[in-house]
Amino acid sequence: MSLLAELSAAITGGGIEVVDLTAPLTSSTPILQLPEPFANTIPFRLEEISRYDERGPRWYWNDIHTGEHTGTHFDAPVHWLSGKDGLDVSQAPLSTLVAPAVVLDASAKAEGNPDFLLSVDDVREWESEHGALPAGAWLLYRSGWDVHSGDQDEFLNADESGSHTPGISPECAKWLAEETPIAGLGVETVGTDAGQAPGLDPAFPCHELLLGAGKFGLTQLRNLANLPATGAMLVISPLPIVGGSGSPARVFALVERGA
Repeated sequence: MSLLAELSAAITGGGIEVVDLTAPLTSSTPILQLPEPFANTIPFRLEEISRYDERGPRWYWNDIHTGEHTGTHFDAPVHWLSGKDGLDVSQAPLSTLVAPAVVLDASAKAEGNPDFLLSVDDVREWESEHGALPAGAWLLYRSGWDVHSGDQDEFLNADESGSHTPGISPECAKWLAEETPIAGLGVETVGTDAGQAPGLDPAFPCHELLLGAGKFGLTQLRNLANLPATGAMLVISPLPIVGGSGSPARVFALVERGA
């Protein structure tokens, strides 16, 4: 039996589970809100073209209105000033879009502390149990924040001092960007950075440092609790927008469950 036939049989037989990590994309999908004077993206919207009527008697279709960074989405290096000479979303290597994934679960540490920042020590603690971060893999950071993803206000958790959602410390972002061989970082929050990232040094450290290092980002992931710490294969399907800084994406993982 060929390798692909074995894979197909394992999926059909339940030996490999396909876990959807994508948030549904609707008009109520939470989106990032930047403070004035910065411009913001639009909410997702469908505009009906025809629906089995005089505009098209046997077909239903829509125009879509959305931003590149809406819902579960992919960040390319060119999204940030530090990566402006890097790859756009259409140029992302296939080896990055189909790649191993590891899951660092810090949800217990983030519980009750929406401003929790993952540290280098947290990652080293994970490595001491599971081994070094693999080359070319995605680091998926589970904070438990996906429980809030059905409501814009809860998900952004903003007050007069800004948004309060978990993220990664500047020191850890620098270390991940410069000292580890990962392909990218995936998170459950609205962006790869913490809610209080505008006040960190540097501001928005994950965007500034990881994208500047030619690495990639994934946001608004769900169901990371259903993945093992190691051993999953991630599949990411952004639109190949030429010149695009990112794209909404369908993201899922292949997880071996055994016989």
